Amino acid sequence: MLFFLGGIDMEEKYYWIWLSLIPNIGIKRIKKLLDIYKKPENIYKLNKERLMKIQGIGESITNSILDINIRKAVDKHIKYMEINNIDIIPIVDKNYPSNLKEIYDPPISLYVKGNKNILNNNNIAIVGCRNASDYGKKAAKYFGYNLSKKGTNIVSGLARGVDSCAHIGNLSTIMEQTYQQNRSYTHVDKLNTCGKPIAVVGNGLDTVYPKENKELQEKILGLGGIIVSEYPLGTKPNKMNFPARNRIISGLSKRSYCNRSKRKKWNFNNCRFCFRTRKGRLCGSRKY
Repeated sequence: MLFFLGGIDMEEKYYWIWLSLIPNIGIKRIKKLLDIYKKPENIYKLNKERLMKIQGIGESITNSILDINIRKAVDKHIKYMEINNIDIIPIVDKNYPSNLKEIYDPPISLYVKGNKNILNNNNIAIVGCRNASDYGKKAAKYFGYNLSKKGTNIVSGLARGVDSCAHIGNLSTIMEQTYQQNRSYTHVDKLNTCGKPIAVVGNGLDTVYPKENKELQEKILGLGGIIVSEYPLGTKPNKMNFPARNRIISGLSKRSYCNRSKRKKWNFNNCRFCFRTRKGRLCGSRKY
């Protein structure tokens, strides 16, 4: 087994960031290299001759691994991450979510911004259609509100429709409790009785997608939540990223509520991830 528990220092994070920036290498190749060389630093130090001898690592991937421009880009990433309070959690780090390790093809690293302490807590996913009906939106807000009121963190994708409404319902609980306790929003980290929002996105954390959710993302961060992505800075929202993102949403959660639409194939695929990645998912279905 490749992975182990334990914290890593900043120097090690440099090499994990570098590893995440290598284009087209893929998770399977990264796992294979780590199985052989154990640490990204050891891969970083390999020469072309050694790399070309590894089965499955052709000339194109070898050139990417040795690309000096990618290595120079790591410093720019670190500077941006420090300014914007973004961190990277490799799978070997003790802060990496334990549930996520159990899924098929877990991310090698997670880029995160916000409250990392909630990733390993009691989480339930609420996902669904972007073009949801009024009923679908109300249902997402209802579940987001009431589940978070019982101390459950709500995991969703910050997308339009059901996802956004689930986050809004979660935030409503926090704001209501804040108001009742007569505390300002800057002190919500002390409110441990209600669940917090976890938004998993399909782009780099230097991009907000969709753009109209910029304010919602700021509220998530300001009210004790977290934004999570497996993609490095500079990654634009690509339609192929979102199905892959769904496995993380499911993997972070003990249960998933999927508000399906029979007219949307993407939503069916989203629900399918609930069952493929972990057992015992709760999947609700409503006709829009």
